[in-house]
Amino acid sequence: MKNKQTAGSFGVIGLGRFGTALAITLSEAGKDVIAIDRDEDKVKAIRQYTDYAFVAETINMESLKETGIQNCDVVAVCIGEQIDASILITMSVLELGVPKVISKAMSPEQGAVLRKIGAEVVYPEKDMAIRLGKRLISSNFLDYIMLDNSVEIRQILVPNKLCGETIMNSNFRKKYGLNIIAIQKGHNTMIEISPDYQFEPEDVIVVIGKIENINRLEREM
Repeated sequence: MKNKQTAGSFGVIGLGRFGTALAITLSEAGKDVIAIDRDEDKVKAIRQYTDYAFVAETINMESLKETGIQNCDVVAVCIGEQIDASILITMSVLELGVPKVISKAMSPEQGAVLRKIGAEVVYPEKDMAIRLGKRLISSNFLDYIMLDNSVEIRQILVPNKLCGETIMNSNFRKKYGLNIIAIQKGHNTMIEISPDYQFEPEDVIVVIGKIENINRLEREM
């Protein structure tokens, strides 16, 4: 990999299911990806997606430097199951000066330590469980992005109750305290939405607002 990369270069340390899926997704999007793992078979498998895949029997400051991972814009440490290794490798990557380090955690305690040393923390299993729970609770729920503990952007299949109504007549913002930021129609996404827009079956509305207000909308629908 080049010594000085353009923006959008990534490192993935740990090629389990999460790390492998992440590396493939980034590579298929045309990004430069350095992939590192102790397992030679996993590294061989990922080489069809990136030329920068390395076996490192011991992942430490020296071996990381040799791969050039310090030149990445973002590095994801995807070895949450090995708590001590996860923390030490995250510290090494941060010390190498990588601008953004994201570490996988399996518990709140592990996440607290990783966050304390300067990493952004993700909980893949927890996040998937939350998504599944939300899907089971609401038949209209499609997906969401949590902005903080009280605000979400959520995709909701337009309820039958709203079909045929205009946004203005539905009094959507005043009634629910939510803003519609986009409407998806098939493969098209509308971001400039007139108050006279009439909801149609199969529309997906993308709303932003407090979680309690979104939940209330779904209950009432």
